[in-house]
Amino acid sequence: MSLGQIEMFAWSAEEAGRCLSALVQKARLMSRCVEVENPPHPDGRWLERASKHIGLEADQVEIGLRDLEQELPAAFPAMLRLNSSFYLAVVRANRRKLWVLTPTQKTECISIEDVCQIIREPAEYGIHASLQELVDAARIPHNRRQRTVRLLSREQVSDSRFDQCWIFRPPTGARPFPWLKQVNAIPKGITLLIAHIAQYSLWLLSWIIVGRMSFEGRMDRGWLLAWALILMTLIPFRVLTTRLQGQLAIGLGGLLKRRLLYGLMRLGPEEMRSKGIGSFLGQALEAETVETLALSGAVAGMLATIELAASGFVLGRLALLLVLWFGIVLALAWRVFARYQRWTDTRLEMTHDLIESMVGHRTRLVQQQPDAWHDSEDQALHDYFEKSISLDRSVTMLVAAIPRGWLVAGLTCLAPMIALAQISPGHIAVLLGGILLAFTALKRLTVSLTDIAGAFVVWKRLAPLFRAAARTENLGEMRTAEADCAGGASKVIEADRLTYRYRTESAPVVQACSLTIKRGDRILLEGPSGGGKTTFASLLCGMRQPESGLLLSNGLDMHTLGTDRWRERVVAAPQFHENYILTETLAFNLLMGRRWPPTAADMQDAESLCHRLGLGHLLDTMPSGMQQMVGEGGWQLSHGERSRIYIARALLGRADLVILDESFAALDPENLRIALECTLERAPTLMVIAHP
Repeated sequence: MSLGQIEMFAWSAEEAGRCLSALVQKARLMSRCVEVENPPHPDGRWLERASKHIGLEADQVEIGLRDLEQELPAAFPAMLRLNSSFYLAVVRANRRKLWVLTPTQKTECISIEDVCQIIREPAEYGIHASLQELVDAARIPHNRRQRTVRLLSREQVSDSRFDQCWIFRPPTGARPFPWLKQVNAIPKGITLLIAHIAQYSLWLLSWIIVGRMSFEGRMDRGWLLAWALILMTLIPFRVLTTRLQGQLAIGLGGLLKRRLLYGLMRLGPEEMRSKGIGSFLGQALEAETVETLALSGAVAGMLATIELAASGFVLGRLALLLVLWFGIVLALAWRVFARYQRWTDTRLEMTHDLIESMVGHRTRLVQQQPDAWHDSEDQALHDYFEKSISLDRSVTMLVAAIPRGWLVAGLTCLAPMIALAQISPGHIAVLLGGILLAFTALKRLTVSLTDIAGAFVVWKRLAPLFRAAARTENLGEMRTAEADCAGGASKVIEADRLTYRYRTESAPVVQACSLTIKRGDRILLEGPSGGGKTTFASLLCGMRQPESGLLLSNGLDMHTLGTDRWRERVVAAPQFHENYILTETLAFNLLMGRRWPPTAADMQDAESLCHRLGLGHLLDTMPSGMQQMVGEGGWQLSHGERSRIYIARALLGRADLVILDESFAALDPENLRIALECTLERAPTLMVIAHP
């Protein structure tokens, strides 16, 4: 199928808004009908912004041209940009075909291979002629030449990337039902439950048949055949149960980690400051615990409860004893939960203290007496040891003693009936089977309750991050770039009587501050330590929201612009202790404020700015240049080199206003002169915060 034929099913770029609305409705991503206005110049940023405004996420995916046939079947619902003029609205896909929504609201099926060939055509353009000459010179048979040229050209462009694909899905901070719907958790959970009930019922039926033949003292061929067929039927149900358990664990675990990471990125500056590095490390480690313990424990507990109910049905009057024993299990599980909580608090506190001690190791070496280095650690280890012993005893009682105690109690109640011959041998066998079934179910249930108790304790610490992901984001209004600039004012920032306080009961840190910054201004903000300079700068760049007052950028407030576009206009380089070189390439650290991956022009601009700031010698000594890994455990950078990287990062953001908070304090006079000249040359409008 040619490009012209596929364009019959495609949407024009002028109808990108209508395409998005129709695709969302057709893919059932939203229950309500949404309308998106057609943009004059649609691009990836517009798609992402429009998706957020209707309550969805648009993830731009990058696929290697070599892997198009393998990756596209998983990319739906999505919009594929074939060229600058047309989009394909993909509703669903399989390994060979794409089902696309046409402008006539019909769903048509097209070949994935045809779409992949059209995507590759621009990259392959210009090499077909040389490959054709090569094939002719090799005297390949005519009926194979076209296929040979196609395969060779595909190999030539295999390293190129296709990034004009946007996948739509519910937001990471969605409510529980849409959140679970992303991995079909509810249908899979119901199917898992039904499969396990069917498997367990068949397993019981097989034992009933064996018991009947044993007590009747004869081996009937028909019953043996039925028994064998039941055992064979168990196999697919067992496979299905195991597969669904794995799919649920992987799917929900991935969603949980993504949501926790998203929630962490939504925390405010004060929330981040209130916790140390050790606390965040502990939460990161505990996320794995929630994934493994909660999911496995919840599934096992649910299935064990079903088995207990089945065994209670078999036990008859002895089911009352089972109910009593189940109550004892819950009481001991609560005891385990309480001790697990105290043990976890102690363990995480130790983690926090250890990480903080490691971070401040140099300070401890020179400031603290050597004989006092391990006093707090010894006390913490002693407390941890005592709580570990207490927890182990409770877990042992629950996991080991309770199931065995049930076995003793059940047999004790059954013994008088056997001694007095009150029941038949067949009934005795049934009751013994019920006791053993309950024993097996209790073993699984006690282990799962231990896992659930541990996961719940950890969850109480992770819940704030989980809830933070659902915070509403200030998206602003859907405005074009021309509309944003329509204010056209020369005033980059207008601040009128801004007031801010850290806590409601505390005194204002910034009170009734007013300021006007015009395009091209060069402002020096001086003041004593603790005077509110940094807080005022964080208000201007949108990191904090003022308690009262008016703040405008080019005549528009943050509610109109949204947080993202506000920070595109005003960028700040925080103080040295609040700024970081991330463990990534130097290019990534410099170009964080731009779209990623960077273009060749972005890389050239970043390298040129580094040379201009006097970092040329650093690039020359780095073996990989701009692609050198830096940060913790990577390339060793001096204080002054880090400061200049922070300055370069801010300047490369191309913002209207650049705020540098004590960024020149670590530079010697010569490097200070070079950096200041470069900053004055590159920053359209500049504010520098410094001490008097």
